[in-house]
Amino acid sequence: MESNQQPQKSLKGTWNQAILTFLFPILLVLTVRWALVEPFVIPSGSMIPNLLIHDHILVKKFAYGLHVPFAEPWLVQWSQPERGEVIVFRYPENPDVYYIKRLIGLPGDLVQVKAGRVTVNDQEFKMTPTTGDDGSFQYYKENNGSKEYTVRFFPDTSGDVQTFEVPQGNYFFMGDNRDQSSDSRVWGFVKNDYIIGNASLIWLSCHSTLPTMSFVCDPSQIRFNRLFKKVQ
Repeated sequence: MESNQQPQKSLKGTWNQAILTFLFPILLVLTVRWALVEPFVIPSGSMIPNLLIHDHILVKKFAYGLHVPFAEPWLVQWSQPERGEVIVFRYPENPDVYYIKRLIGLPGDLVQVKAGRVTVNDQEFKMTPTTGDDGSFQYYKENNGSKEYTVRFFPDTSGDVQTFEVPQGNYFFMGDNRDQSSDSRVWGFVKNDYIIGNASLIWLSCHSTLPTMSFVCDPSQIRFNRLFKKVQ
């Protein structure tokens, strides 16, 4: 009898080991994506010139805290987003969709925008002309007092001053490609629970992707000068 039972124990142990071996890497990947970092691919040109279409970025999800696993509310939050950071968040009109923009207005701020130029709490962001890749746009180094980055917009744009008072617990975002970005000027504010993380690194970039897999770079189209570039 003993000789018949021993193989059953061994077989059961083998199955348990196989299940653990299969589940452990899955749980590890899910934990990393929930708590530490998550990769994203830039789908549009709203953040040109700093982020290009098909840039593959890493987002630090632990930068501000931890969300309830795969849900919106914060489980714990140990820091607040800072003005000028590039942040991934849930789109207010469809929380299942992720957007990436630059943080312009903090809770309680009064934001004014005219022709792409920004004033927050009566302090206008400093704009210094610079050069860019596309001559049909004007490029500027924008300094909000703590961070500097490049923005672009069409020359000689005009229009009325847009004024936004950011509610408590909400944020105001804009794209760096000021005249070609759908952002808080269009669809409003982003609540704190919708913040996902801070965009930190471009780890891969390409001019185009494979025809059959739009999220995979064409190896012959890689932008080597953008590999492992810190997000500005």
